Amino acid sequence: MPLFEFRCRICDHQFEQLVGRDERPACPQCAESAVEKLMSVSAGRMGTSGLPIASACPPSDAPPCSPHCCRMP
Repeated sequence: MPLFEFRCRICDHQFEQLVGRDERPACPQCAESAVEKLMSVSAGRMGTSGLPIASACPPSDAPPCSPHCCRMP
């Protein structure tokens, strides 16, 4: 089961919960079921090197990541 972030529409409490694909949890603070799923940043890792998956430009001292790198002139 994946971990999702939710926000309660009643009390505005934000929380994370492991849920099934179509399951909607109740708010742990007020027990209401009026929650919305939030978009969250992936915390995944790729490959065996353990490098984090990133959507940002590489550090300035790193070589260009591709011909269309955000640091290319």
